[in-house]
Order: sequence, then structure tokens, then C-alpha cells
Amino acid sequence: MTYPPYPEYKSSGVGWLGDVPVGWEVKLLRYVSYMKAGQGITVDMFDEEGENPVYGGNGLRGYTSGFTHEGDYVLIGRQGALCGNINYAEGRFWASEHAVVVTPGANIHVHWLGEVLRSMNLNQYSIAAAQPGLAIDNIKSLYVAVPPPPEQHAIADFLDRQTGRIDTLITKRRVLIERLKEKRSSLISRTVTRGLPPDAARAAGLDPHLPLRHSGVEWLGDVPEHWEVKRLKITANTWTSNVDKVPSEDELPVRLCNYTDVYYNDHIHPGLELMETTATAEEIQRFRLHLGDVVITKDSEEWDDIAVPALVTETAPDLLCGYHLAIIRPNLRKLLGAFLFRALQSSAVNHQFQIAATGVTRYGLPKSAIGEALLPLPPVDEQRAIADFLDRQTAKIDRMVSLEEAVIDRLQEYRSALITAAVTGKIDVRERAEV
Repeated sequence: MTYPPYPEYKSSGVGWLGDVPVGWEVKLLRYVSYMKAGQGITVDMFDEEGENPVYGGNGLRGYTSGFTHEGDYVLIGRQGALCGNINYAEGRFWASEHAVVVTPGANIHVHWLGEVLRSMNLNQYSIAAAQPGLAIDNIKSLYVAVPPPPEQHAIADFLDRQTGRIDTLITKRRVLIERLKEKRSSLISRTVTRGLPPDAARAAGLDPHLPLRHSGVEWLGDVPEHWEVKRLKITANTWTSNVDKVPSEDELPVRLCNYTDVYYNDHIHPGLELMETTATAEEIQRFRLHLGDVVITKDSEEWDDIAVPALVTETAPDLLCGYHLAIIRPNLRKLLGAFLFRALQSSAVNHQFQIAATGVTRYGLPKSAIGEALLPLPPVDEQRAIADFLDRQTAKIDRMVSLEEAVIDRLQEYRSALITAAVTGKIDVRERAEV
């Protein structure tokens, strides 16, 4: 949908604003709002339920009996990676020290002001530090174009309606993505514990109707009668890496596969953007990744991020496993890396590692627990057929997920552009406020 421009414009004198509609004023934010950080609150002062919401830098954190503010306000995230994000609060609420509470000035519509702040990408004004943060005085010194109060209301109403429609579409796409991911996870778990679906088994030259027997493991249940259940240490060697990331002049150059490389990639290969560092000849010999290795996350701040696997599909002499990871090298006469990779993606198998992880603020997986994990084990030719089948099927699902994510990206870009165009007067939405 296209929207008309205003009938007449004038120069704002501010680079990012450009020309603004005649009748709008250009003012510093300090003259249209009052900004102040909220008050400190500890985790024992709020709960999941309660009388008044507690807002931090990234939105709702919980509820408490007290409150710091009452009314309609804009909240700006003040600290962290998402500093500069915009939320709204109304009624009684507690604003923590991680949020900037913005009080609209006289004749300033709170939702118009909030969308203006959103359009300004305030994160770009964060102060670089270990914990990024906004300097309130810097924000107050920014210019905005202020329309008359009736136009502020019209713009706010228009954006509330249009962004609501866009958000509804985005939510539906995200729900679909979650369903596709659940389908993917279920398909992997079912196949690595029960075997191929009949049609796929038939196409692979395997028995499409496998008799089942109880595995002898309560959580695993029934498996195909001819499968075995083995501990991982019987079919693979495991060791953890301690390669330091800090380069040294007396060492050899290497590329390091690190935690994020495994967490965000199913497959490890030299084509990834890997860290360049150095290692000793002994470390290269010990921690070099081989074709068919499976690398898993050994340590994590999140319990369910333990033992996330990635398969080494291509390697190089200088490609090493980094810290916080474990290498699992299958005995190829008994276990294929491609099948192990899929088995470790299965919630039925992976939960063993999560249970074994220890820690309070950070979880770690003992090496011994990796070897003790139980694995359903088909014959090698069947492992290969299962891995090939799952490669094909998950690729189809991944393509559908990527298409949905691309749609979401376009919707979010359109949402952002629409807000910016409306609050800077590039489009005239006065006649559409009630549409």
C-alpha cells in the first residue's frame, strides 16, 4: 500500500530528518520529554505473579507489590545488548534501574513519542563497554520533528493499527516455524530410535516392517529387534579440547572451531569463518578434526544447550577443535559419524547429557558422562540409510523454515520503514487514521 506525502515541506536543518512537513516543529528531546532511569530492585523482591509488573531493560521481568510509577510511559532499555529497545508501561508498575522511564511533555502523545524513539535506533548511541549502556544526556540532545497534537494522535493511531496487523502476521509465521522445528525434531527422534518409515526403508532395500523388542532401557523403550544398544565409549573415542585462543609467536597457525561454530552450524568445514590463532604441534596432532568426527558443546550457560552436535563434513590440516567442546570420533566399523550426529540431535538420546551436566550459573558435561551415554545402534548399512534419509528430509524442512524467516525479515523491515516514514512526515497518514 502506498501513502501520499504532505502537501508542503520545509528543511528541518537536521541531517537524519531531512525535510519535514510545514507546520511541524523541530525540537530537542529534552524539551518534549523527561527521562530518568528507574529504581533498583533485587530478584527476591519480585515473582512470576503479583499486583504490579516489574519492567527491566528488555521488558517484563515479573511482578511485585510496590510500584515506582503510575500512568502511561515509554520505557527505553538502558543496558545490555538490547539497549535502546522500546516498550510501553501503563497503570502502576515498577521500573528497574535498567530501564529509562520517558515522561511525555505537555501536548505530547505517549505512543507517538514511543514510535519516534523506536525509529531513532537508539542502540547506536550506546557507550562502548563490557556492558553497553545508553547515556541519557546524549539521548536528550537529539532532535525530533514534532507535529501538532491532533497529528500526533493520528500518527499514533495509524501505527498502532498497522503495526498490529504486521505483528499478527509475524506471530503466525513464527508459530509455523516452531511447528516445523517440532516436526523436524520428532522426525529425527523417531527415526534414530525406531528406524526408517516403511516407504523410505523399501526404497533403501531394507525391511519396511521391522519387528520391535524392548531395548532394556526404560527411557528408550522399544527398538527394532536386530538393533543393539551400546554405550558410546564402546563405539567411539572421546576427548575434550584445551586449545588456548591466545596466539603465540612460537606456535603454528591454525583455525579453531569454537562453541558458536558448533552451536549455529550442523556441519563443520574449513569454509566457515573460523577463528585464526596458533597451537603447538602436539595440540595440532591431538585436537585436529577428522572427517566424520562429531563435535559437541561441553559447557554452556543454558542447561538445554549442552551436547549440541555438529558433524565434520570436510577438514583441513590446520582445523582444530576449540575450548568448551568435546570431540567424538566413531569407530567406523561400528558407528558412522553421520548417524551419531543425528542420534545426538534426538531428544531421546540427548537428554542423557543434559541430566549428567553439573553446575549452578554455568553447566559442564564431564567427559565420563559422554562415554557412558547409551546409543541405539543399527547395522552400519542401516545407519547410512537413516542418515541419508534424515539429510534429505531435514533439508526440506530447513528450506521451509528459511523461507518463513525471510518473510519475517521483510515484514520487520517494512514495519520499521513504515514507522520511520510516518513519524518523520515522509507520508501523510491523517486521512487513514480511522481506516
